[in-house]
Amino acid sequence: MPWHLTMAALLQPSMSKLQSPGNDPVPPSPSCSPSRNDCSIAPLTPSPSPGPALRPRAARPFSVVIAIDFGTTSSGYAFSFTQDPEAIHMMRRWEGGDPGVANQKSPTCLLLTPDLRFHSFGFAARDSYHDLDPEEAQNWLYFDKFKMKIHSTSDLTMETELEAVSGQKVRAIEVFAHALRFFRQHALKEIKDQSSSVLEGMPVRWVITVPAVWRQPAKQFMREAAYLAGLVSPENPEQLLIALEPEAASIYCRKLRLHQVIDLSSRLITNGIEGDGSRPFDSSFRQAREQLRKARHSRTFLVESGTGELWSEMQAGDRYIVADCGGGTVDLTVHQIEQPQGTLKELYKASGGPYGAVGVDMAFEAMLCQIFGADFIESFKAKRPAAWVDLTIAFEARKRTASPGRATALNITLPFSFIDFYKRHRGHSVETALRKSNMNIVKWSSQGMLRLTPEAMNELFQPTINNIVRHIEDMMKKPEVQGVRFLFLVGGFAESPMLQQAVQAVLGRSCRIIIPQDVGLTILKGAVLFGLDPTVVRVRRCPVTYGVGVLNRFVPGRHPRDKLLVKDGREWCTDVLDRFVSVDQSVALGEVVRRSYTPARSGQRKIIINIYCSTTDDVVYITDPGVRKCGAITLDLPEATGSERREIRATMQFGDTEIKVTAIDVATNCSVRANIDFLSN
Repeated sequence: MPWHLTMAALLQPSMSKLQSPGNDPVPPSPSCSPSRNDCSIAPLTPSPSPGPALRPRAARPFSVVIAIDFGTTSSGYAFSFTQDPEAIHMMRRWEGGDPGVANQKSPTCLLLTPDLRFHSFGFAARDSYHDLDPEEAQNWLYFDKFKMKIHSTSDLTMETELEAVSGQKVRAIEVFAHALRFFRQHALKEIKDQSSSVLEGMPVRWVITVPAVWRQPAKQFMREAAYLAGLVSPENPEQLLIALEPEAASIYCRKLRLHQVIDLSSRLITNGIEGDGSRPFDSSFRQAREQLRKARHSRTFLVESGTGELWSEMQAGDRYIVADCGGGTVDLTVHQIEQPQGTLKELYKASGGPYGAVGVDMAFEAMLCQIFGADFIESFKAKRPAAWVDLTIAFEARKRTASPGRATALNITLPFSFIDFYKRHRGHSVETALRKSNMNIVKWSSQGMLRLTPEAMNELFQPTINNIVRHIEDMMKKPEVQGVRFLFLVGGFAESPMLQQAVQAVLGRSCRIIIPQDVGLTILKGAVLFGLDPTVVRVRRCPVTYGVGVLNRFVPGRHPRDKLLVKDGREWCTDVLDRFVSVDQSVALGEVVRRSYTPARSGQRKIIINIYCSTTDDVVYITDPGVRKCGAITLDLPEATGSERREIRATMQFGDTEIKVTAIDVATNCSVRANIDFLSN
C-alpha cells in the first residue's frame, strides 16, 4: 500500500487539544456535491491553529419525543409532547401480557414467516409461535434475547447474522429493523389517537436506548437499523438520538420524590428479615406495585420541573452510581449532579459486562444439560423449538418469584412434549434421569413438574449476582468514585429480591441503596427526558483512546529505525498515533478536536482516514499491541476550481453519546460531506 494512504497528516501540536465553543462561527455555505474518485491523501505541513467552532444545534422544532427502550428480555416505548414536557406517557398495552399489569413492557421476541416476512412481535409472537404445529414451527423464524448478539460480536458489520430458534439465519440488521418498525407503527398510531394535529408538519424526535458499555460499531448499528425501519431519514440524523441506558436512568433519578423510591438502607435487616420479622424484599415491591396499579391507570407519569426532593439531601460535589441491571448486561455509570442547573457530569468511564438476568437462564439450561444430557437438550431445541420456548417462559415466571427467604421449592412445569420426547430419545423416564443424575437439589413431582429447592435457585442466581456485586465493589475502589453516597439499582433485574439482598448485604454499609418504584421503566422515562434536553449530561468520559496514524519528522535515537521513511529527501517516522482523545478523558459537550488534511493530487475526490483505538493511553504507534483499526472518516471532496493545494478542515465531537464529524473546504468555506463509519471495518 502506498505510504500516503495510511498516513493522515503531520501531527499539529497546536491542534491536539480539545477546544471549547467560541464566538467566531464559520459562515454558512452551500453543500458541495460529493462524488467518488481517488482515496489518496498527503501530509499537510503544520498550519496555525484555527479558531474554535460553534457547537451545532438542531434548529428544527420537534412536536413530540418518542423513546424506545430496546431491551434484551423486554422492550417498550414512551413519549412526551414538547409543549407538556413534564408528562411522560407510557405505551398502551397491546395484545397478550400478564393480567393486572397496566404498563408492562413487551417481551423482545420476533416472529418471521418461512418466507422471511414480518409476522408479529412481543406477546403476539410468543403466542403465535407456541400455537404452531411442531413440524411447521421448524420453518418459521423465532428470535428472542437477540440483542445480546450485538454486544458479543467483536467484528459487527451490516452483514452480521442472527440465528433463529429453529437454526435458520438472517441478517441481524433486518431483525432489528423489523422490531423498530413495529414500535414506530404502534407509537405513531397511539399519538395520533391522542392528538391528531401534533404530528402534522413537525418532525418527531426518536430516542433509542443502548448499554453504555456498547462501543461505536454497536451504536452505529442501531442507528442504521432505525434508518432501515423508517424512523428517520439518513438526511436528518439529528432526529434520532442514541441514549445510554444507565445515563437515561440517572437523568430520571434526579427527578425522584421520596415517595417514589424504596430505600433498602433505611431498614434494619438481618439475613433478609426486617426487625418486625417481615421480609422487606417481598413486601416492598408488592406495596409499590399495588400503589402503581391504583395510581397509574392513565399510564401518564408526571415529573418534577426541577430536581426532586431526594437531591435536597445532596451537597454540591456529591457523587452517585447508577447500576443498570438488565436482561443482558449490567452497566455502571458514576455521576455528579451540578447545582443549581441540575446538569450531570460523568466521573468515570462507563463499565459493565454481560452479567444480566439472562445469566440465570443460561445456568438453568446448563442444569438441564447436566440432568438430561447436552445432546438431548440440543436435539429437543432443534426438533421442538416452540416447546423449548414454553419451557424458558415457565422458568422466567418462576425466576421472578425467587427470594432469599423462601423456604419452599419452586415448581416448573415441563411441557408434555419434553417428557414424551425424552422417553423416546433415551428409552427411560424423566424421573429416572433425575434419579440417575444424583442432583439432590432438583426433585420430580408426580404432577409433571421439576421442583427446584431454594438451594437450587440459589445455585442458579449466585454466579450472576456475584459478578454484579464484584463489579460494583471494584468500581467503588477507584479514586474517582470514592465517597459515593447513593447507589441506584435500576433495570428489570433490579426487581429481583435475590439481587437486592445481595447488594444490600455487601454494599449497604458504605452507601444508601435506592430503588425507584416501577424500576423496570426508569430507563424508558429517562430516555424521554434526554430527548427533551440532550444537553443535560454536560461532561462525559471517553471509553477508549482514539487517534489516527500520522508522519512525524524522524528523530534519530528517539524513533526506531524500522519506522523510518525517506520521501523527497526528507526523513519521516511512520505509524505515529496522533491522539484525538484519551481513555477516561473528560470531554464536555461542544468541545471539538480539529485536524486539517490535504489531497495528495489535484482532482482527487475522496479522502479516507483510518481511525485507531486502544483501551490504554500508553501507546505511541498504531502498530503497538492493543491498538486496532476501528473505523474510518471519509471526506467527499467537491471539484477543485484552481490548481492551488487545498486544505480540508475536519471537526470531531467526542462529548456526545456518538462520535460526530463535520468538515469544510477552507478556501471556499464550502461544507464537505463527511462520514464516520465503524461498521465496514
